[in-house]
Amino acid sequence: MSSTGSRTEKTHEDKNPDACSVVEAVSEIGSEWRLIVLHDLAEEEKRFNELKRSTGASSRTLSRVLDDLEDAGLVDRRVEEKPIATFYSLTESGVALCPVFNELETWADEWL
Repeated sequence: MSSTGSRTEKTHEDKNPDACSVVEAVSEIGSEWRLIVLHDLAEEEKRFNELKRSTGASSRTLSRVLDDLEDAGLVDRRVEEKPIATFYSLTESGVALCPVFNELETWADEWL
């Protein structure tokens, strides 16, 4: 069959339907920067510059990651007028990830 043939590529769901929710979850939170920011916000609400310092992310990267996490419903943005400040915290969905992070940390400590 030629490379332009009609061969259909299998999706994750086709290959293993039971794993598709895990694959979807990992793709939602799985980038290194997303995990770092989520883990950092698990401790407390933080301002942008506090997150920048504690994570070591550049302003551009942190801004993109926070937007992505907010779009995913994992991070909430709160703006105060006086003095002007933007705070970030985990949503209920983000907080629900904390036990998952704890289990991953336990696994990594034992196996990596």
